[in-house]
Amino acid sequence: MEPVRRIVGRALPLARADVDTDQIIPSQWLKRLERTGYGPGLFEAWRKDPAFVLNDPRYDGAVVLLAGANFGSGSSREHAVWALLDAGFRAVVAPRLADIFRNNALRNGLVPVETDADTVAKLVDTVRRDPTTSIAIDVERSTVEAPGLRATFVLDEFSRTRLLEGLDDIAVTLRHERDIGAFEAKRPEWLPRVR
Repeated sequence: MEPVRRIVGRALPLARADVDTDQIIPSQWLKRLERTGYGPGLFEAWRKDPAFVLNDPRYDGAVVLLAGANFGSGSSREHAVWALLDAGFRAVVAPRLADIFRNNALRNGLVPVETDADTVAKLVDTVRRDPTTSIAIDVERSTVEAPGLRATFVLDEFSRTRLLEGLDDIAVTLRHERDIGAFEAKRPEWLPRVR
């Protein structure tokens, strides 16, 4: 996973509440084993509607998804995060993110930004008025900024460190490699070993 310090770019105003993981990436996409190639399945059913915001060329290249409350609810599918990343998104800003989605995002380097509904609504309005609006998300300072707007979001120290240092679950475990080795060296020979 790559370190994430600051994300700056345009945003896509989805602004729908209760978007679940099946809407983000339909179940037929779950048969794949790779972590890449899910972008074409992102919001697949909704993309059939030419008026769907992701089909609007004014938002091409957006790196921030502005969502409604309870984004990412439903089943625990890491594929939803992979689809967003594969489509070029680096952060999701919403009044509330589903807990499992939020955890999957953190484990894969997608920045989950939960901020108040008023701030999200202002960001959505700003981006709808001017799709070229740039939004900046600073992971270290836990801030989100746009012209005339600055807000904060909560990110615990462990999550912030994971993002800033680019630590996936394996990298977090390997930070304790010396302690694991010392523990394994003291275990009786008849017990299983990690090699």
